[in-house]
Amino acid sequence: MTAVMKIDGRAIDLTEFVRVLKLTGQFETLIEQFVRDRLAVLGARKSGIQVTEDEIQERANQFRRVRGLHRASDTNKYLDALRVSVEEFESFISDGIYQEKMMRKVCSDQAVQGFFKLNSPKFDSIEVSHIVLDSEPKAREMIAVLRDDPDTFDEMAREHSIAETRDKGGLIGKVLRGSLRSDVEAKVFNAGAGDLLGPFASADKTAFEIFRVNAKHPARLDEDTATEIRRLLREDWLRTRAQEHVIEAC
Repeated sequence: MTAVMKIDGRAIDLTEFVRVLKLTGQFETLIEQFVRDRLAVLGARKSGIQVTEDEIQERANQFRRVRGLHRASDTNKYLDALRVSVEEFESFISDGIYQEKMMRKVCSDQAVQGFFKLNSPKFDSIEVSHIVLDSEPKAREMIAVLRDDPDTFDEMAREHSIAETRDKGGLIGKVLRGSLRSDVEAKVFNAGAGDLLGPFASADKTAFEIFRVNAKHPARLDEDTATEIRRLLREDWLRTRAQEHVIEAC
């Protein structure tokens, strides 16, 4: 039996610890992150990425500084308390560098620019506001009022909307494709600035939503878009790598 900890002298073994993680839903998250990290390390080594001794030493020094381990003896005591050997520590540091280098390669500026060039329509964005009401008759009456007097939208949102955005006059802000329900998105992204759309019923028919398109922004490769592209590139790469390996839960 491998004990993870003791409480009042009672050992908590690894089996019990893992069981609790599973039942609380934390185990899958930890396993998923571990697998992603492993795939990145394997991919880096397979693609010929190198990690030098100097890089390992520099990263290890950063690790020590963050934790206030200023002397070699402090580090040894720290690792001993964790029951981690120096070799295991260096492997951990090395793997972290492999992961970072692999992801930098996958998400390089060139890769981001290439993805954007092929998929730029996905990154069109709009600025929208909405009003959410709790019945369809109220929503239909509201949109009729707004069509007669569109300048009252913000005021009406503050007075009548049941959404958390009411304090901001219903402002949702900038949204990309994929941020809205598919049937709503198709209509909203095809609308013009100033257009009112809806009401759209929620799945359970307990809420009815009216949208106003405030502005439309054609896709451009700004920092927000680049960040989202890097996320997509990373997820696609990891998904592809996972298909190349046999991954089994034990």
